[in-house]
Amino acid sequence: MNSLLLAGGRLVDPAQKVDETADLLILEGRVAAWGAPGSLQAPANTPRLDVRGLVVSPGLIDVHVHLREPGQSAKETIATGTRAAAAGGFTTVVCMPNTNPAIDSASAVALVHEKSAREAVVNVLVAGAISKNIAGEELAPIGSLKQAGVVAITDDGHCVQNNELMRRALEYARMFDLPVLDHCQDYSLVTDGVMHEGYWNLVLGLRGWPAAGEELIVQRNILLAELTGAAVHCQHISSAGSVRLLREARRRGVPISGEACPHHFTLTDAAVAGSECFWAEDGQPLAATQGAQLPVWPRYDTHFKMNPPLRTAADREAILEGLADGTLEIIGSDHAPHCDFEKEVEFDFAPFGVTGLETELPLSLMQLYHTGRLRLPDLLAKFTANPARLLRLSTKGSLAVGMDGDVTVIDPDRSWVFRREESASKSRNTPFHGWRLQGRAVMTIVGGQVVWQAPG
Repeated sequence: MNSLLLAGGRLVDPAQKVDETADLLILEGRVAAWGAPGSLQAPANTPRLDVRGLVVSPGLIDVHVHLREPGQSAKETIATGTRAAAAGGFTTVVCMPNTNPAIDSASAVALVHEKSAREAVVNVLVAGAISKNIAGEELAPIGSLKQAGVVAITDDGHCVQNNELMRRALEYARMFDLPVLDHCQDYSLVTDGVMHEGYWNLVLGLRGWPAAGEELIVQRNILLAELTGAAVHCQHISSAGSVRLLREARRRGVPISGEACPHHFTLTDAAVAGSECFWAEDGQPLAATQGAQLPVWPRYDTHFKMNPPLRTAADREAILEGLADGTLEIIGSDHAPHCDFEKEVEFDFAPFGVTGLETELPLSLMQLYHTGRLRLPDLLAKFTANPARLLRLSTKGSLAVGMDGDVTVIDPDRSWVFRREESASKSRNTPFHGWRLQGRAVMTIVGGQVVWQAPG
């Protein structure tokens, strides 16, 4: 069945500026109508779902997900990764091209599309590589990638260091109306850093990663976006300086945007030292003072190692402010699964990355909605209308009549505990195991079909 009547929910559609109690009718996989409760006439035998007291949103979109196929299926697969996406309320994900081999050709794009058609439970969109083999030395065939169906280009996981090559990539991307997503990292400044350069890396004796290593590339991208007119999207922004640069550039009309990840606006680098403030399973905060070690996480826990790294409380506050004032338009997970044995090594040698699809929405609700920083429609815009606009998705990101019947039903107040052993992902490298969260998706609908429903 791909027809449904969702009755009595709070319909929140930022694209249409709608926030009201309404029924929503999906027929043959598309939105057919919405209106006042009891006003819609559904065809006979159309399933009716009572969603009173719940939020009915356009299907959530995550623009930054690593599904690891082809070549790294020990970490994640399209099947397991999309099940995790559905459990997090996401109906559409954009998979990154830093696979093995890289998604730098039309044939690689076709492979992901074919496998997704067979195994994915949500929509999988593909980002192609900027450079061949993501080596930053020679442009990938951007026109062929566009023809094959990519929605963006990026060397995510790597950063193009050659400014001339990046300029030409932006010029080609503008010709083919493709956004460029960039992982902002200056290798000459970051070198072999493994955590934020500041107080805690000195205390722990770990090599530092300065925030300027991100900010230099953000500024480079601003200059090139202004020069070429191409749209550039800076991925997983982590520093206050980057937020400041983006804010000023956007005020001048530069076609540049930014994305934030929940781990960067929830945690700080103190977590690596076991000195962060966490929530225990009874819902009570665990008070922490600088230098105190908490029982929840030990020091040097590699579940807190990600790229870019966790930064200071001031950086975290700046990201929250950037999300609140619209400087950062999109929230993405940077879902980066790894095998257990890869993370169970010394901090220096563990890979960067954490999973995030299933905790992304509740953490965003907790940090932005429940704190009063953002109204619910403004928060949901960062998961729906804004990513759809960035990626030029004409049939997603809204519940207007004729749009795809992708819907996320949300209980913003539901209290629950996230446990990694219950995750749908193949990997367990999460920093949020045991956290009591507030809010979650309770039903995920793709093309009019319920693909996931919360237990209980």
